[in-house]
Amino acid sequence: MMKNGALQKSKQWNVRRAVWLAAVFHFLHSCGSSCLLPFLTLYFRHLGLSASMIGIIMASKHLLALVWRPLSSFLTRQYDKRRTVIVGSLLSSALVVLTLLLFPSTGIQAESGRCNTSQPHADPTTILEWTTDPSQSNTTVYSINQTSVSTEPPVEVTTLVSSNWSARGLRSLKKPRQEEDPHTEFLGSLKVMDAQHQMFFLVLIVMGVWEFMAAPLEWTADDGLYEYLDFVDATDHHNGVKVWKQLGAAFGNCAAGVLVTSLFCLAGTTVEFYSYTIFMILTVPTAALLPIYLRKRERPTSTGLKALQLVYGNSQAILCAVTVILMGMVNSAVSDFLLWHMQDCGATEIHMGISLALAHLSQASFAPIAGHLSRFLKYHGWLLVLAVVSLALQCLYYSFLWGPWAVIPAQLLAGFSTGALWWSISSQSEDIATPGTEKTIIKLFEVLSLELGATFGSLAAGFVVQKFGLRVLFQGTAVILALWSSAVALLKWKIPRQRRINYSRLLATDTEMSESESDQEKDWLETAMEDTMDNNKWTINKS
Repeated sequence: MMKNGALQKSKQWNVRRAVWLAAVFHFLHSCGSSCLLPFLTLYFRHLGLSASMIGIIMASKHLLALVWRPLSSFLTRQYDKRRTVIVGSLLSSALVVLTLLLFPSTGIQAESGRCNTSQPHADPTTILEWTTDPSQSNTTVYSINQTSVSTEPPVEVTTLVSSNWSARGLRSLKKPRQEEDPHTEFLGSLKVMDAQHQMFFLVLIVMGVWEFMAAPLEWTADDGLYEYLDFVDATDHHNGVKVWKQLGAAFGNCAAGVLVTSLFCLAGTTVEFYSYTIFMILTVPTAALLPIYLRKRERPTSTGLKALQLVYGNSQAILCAVTVILMGMVNSAVSDFLLWHMQDCGATEIHMGISLALAHLSQASFAPIAGHLSRFLKYHGWLLVLAVVSLALQCLYYSFLWGPWAVIPAQLLAGFSTGALWWSISSQSEDIATPGTEKTIIKLFEVLSLELGATFGSLAAGFVVQKFGLRVLFQGTAVILALWSSAVALLKWKIPRQRRINYSRLLATDTEMSESESDQEKDWLETAMEDTMDNNKWTINKS
C-alpha cells in the first residue's frame, strides 16, 4: 500500500480514537470478568459440589471455548456480524450468569462463622446454616468457624476441605427430607440422583450456556480492531491495548474483594455476580462505538491451517507448543483451587482480590523490562525456561501457605511466569511466521494453553484435590514443572534455531531508511544475504 494512500486513510480513520475506545472496552470487560471468574470455584464449593465435580465443570467450560471461540470468530468475520455478536454476547452472558443464583446450597457453608460470631450459642437466628447430625439422635449441630456447637459438649472438627464437608452436609440435609416426603425432589427429571449430583448437572448446563454466549466476544472484538488498524497501516498500536486488559483485571479483582468482604453479611457472594452483570452492561455503549473494519468477503482465510503447518515444521515451535500446554494445565489448576487453599488458611475475599490484582499488575509491569531481559539472556528462548522455573517456584510456595497474606510474594512472580511465557511465545511466532500469519500463530498458542491445556488441567486437578488434597496438587505440579524446565533447557541448547527472514518487512524498513538517509547505499538484500551466510542455521523464505 502506498504511503500517501495510508496517510490519507489515516486522516479519515481516527486511529487514536479507535485505540482509546478499544482500551476502554477491554478495561471494562476485564473488570467484569475478573469480578466473577476467579471466584467461581469458591461459589461452587459453597453450593456443596466436590472438587472433582468442579474440575469437570471447569474443564467442560474450557473445552467448549476451545471449539466455539475459533468457529464463532470465523463465522462473524464471514458474515460481517461482529458488532451484533459483541453486543449480544455482553447482554446474554450478563443475564445467563444470574441463573446460578437461583440454586440453593446443598451443603454446609464454609463461611458460616463470618457473621454474628459474637453469639456462640445455639440460636438459629444467628447461624447461617444448621443441620441434624445423623450419627447422634436429636442433636442439632451448628457450624461456627471450625468448631461445632451442639446440645452435647462441643466437639472440634477439621477444616472444611473439598468434598468431606459437602458430603456430611448432603447426608444430613437429604435424609430428613426424604423421610418427611419422598416425592419432594429438587428436580423431577433428576429425582433418582442425590442433591449433590442434581446440583452438579444443573450448574454444568448453565455454565455451558454461559460459555456459549460469552466465548465469541474477545476474539471477535480483537479481530475487528486489528483489521481496522491493519487497513490504515497502524497495527503497531494494537499491542498498546493489551495492558488495559491487565489493569482492568486488577481493578475488578480488588473491587470484588472489597465489596464482597464489606457486604458479605448482607448479600453474601451474590455481589460478584451482580458486579459482573453491571460491568457487562456498562461495556455495551463502548461496544456500539468500537472501531470494527467490516471486511467484505473477498477471500476466505486459511491462516489457521497455515499456522499449524508452520508450528509443526519447526522443532523450536513444537517445544514451545508442548510447554504452553503444560503451563496451561498448571495455571488452570492454580486458578481453580488456589483460592480454596487461601480460604482454608483464613483468607477472605479482600485478601484474594488483592493477591490476584498483584499478579495482573506484575504481568503488566513485565513488558517494559522484557526487551532488556531478552537481550541479557541473548536469546528469547531462555525466557521460556525462566517462565517454567518461575511457575514451579510459585506452585511450591503455594503448598506451604500459612496465612491470608502469605501468598503475596508468589503472586509477584507472575510477571516472570506468565509474562515471560507470552513474550517468548510472541518472539517465537515472529521467527516462524510468514506475512499475515504472525497473529494467527499467537492465537494458536493461546488456544493450546488457555483452552486445551486448561481443559486437561482442570479435570486432573479436581480429581487430585478430591483424592490427595490441595498441598499434594501444588507440590506435584512444582515437581513436574521443575523436571520439564530442565528438559526445555537441554532441548533449547540442542535444537538448532531456525528463523524465517521476512523480506517484506526488510523491504519496508529499507524504504524508510532510504527516505531519511539518502546517502546510505548499502542494499537491504545484500545485508540479508550476508547475515544468512554467516548463520547457516537460518531458513530463508522469500515472501
